[in-house]
Amino acid sequence: MLSRRAAAPHLTLCYGDLPDHVADVRLPPNDGPSPLVVVVHGGFWKAEFDRAHAGSQSVGLAQAGYVVATVDYRRVGQPGGGWPGTFDDVAALTDAVPSLVSKALPDRVGPARTVLVGHSAGAHLAAWAAARHRLPRESPWHRSDPLDASVVSLAGVLDLELSEQLGLGGHAARRLLGGSPRRQRDRYGLANPAALLPTGGRLVAVHGTRDDTVPIEMSRRYVDRARTAGDQAELTEIDGCGHLDLIDPLSAAWPSVLAAVASALSR
Repeated sequence: MLSRRAAAPHLTLCYGDLPDHVADVRLPPNDGPSPLVVVVHGGFWKAEFDRAHAGSQSVGLAQAGYVVATVDYRRVGQPGGGWPGTFDDVAALTDAVPSLVSKALPDRVGPARTVLVGHSAGAHLAAWAAARHRLPRESPWHRSDPLDASVVSLAGVLDLELSEQLGLGGHAARRLLGGSPRRQRDRYGLANPAALLPTGGRLVAVHGTRDDTVPIEMSRRYVDRARTAGDQAELTEIDGCGHLDLIDPLSAAWPSVLAAVASALSR
């Protein structure tokens, strides 16, 4: 799955000045306006995983009828990646990419709300982006109004404190934020989607029961907390599904992913 080559994007847009400030755009086969899906790739925020491994996923979403923008961002191990650069980039791309795509393709993007589709650590970033209006006003990432986007979390790392407690990705959350929750309490409070509820938005989670990279309990706990806080949140559990199956259009899990995107578009 990680080495499968995908068809090239129709165009690549820049949302900033750095090499990773880009979005690959793929178009559906139909000619009319379609909803916009922004794909945020995972890889535990590590430099070695870029948007290329989300190529097949993005092609599959485009073939299903969506305009797809697959974004990149600075990651841990790159200059400026981690804290705070990764969050600078995700805030910038979620503010800029929808309008950039609409301007570049004025007749192809429909009026439906944007869906942020994140896998693994990318789901953390997508859920965090949709919660930025919950950040303190003095935060450089604060939005005065909620992002007009729903979130689809595919095997998402939705709770950074739990991720660190479980040591996921070789304690990847610790490397992202520069320390443990005990040492970097303020950073975890600002960067953890589970600490920013309620958002008032909609999140649809999909998780496999055989995921040995991010355990399904991560999504179960987050969805329960979000519902208790009053948010619209739902979880689809797929028996026998592993971590990478959710980004593979050839897997048996793919129809559930498409159903999640359609559900996220409903209000």
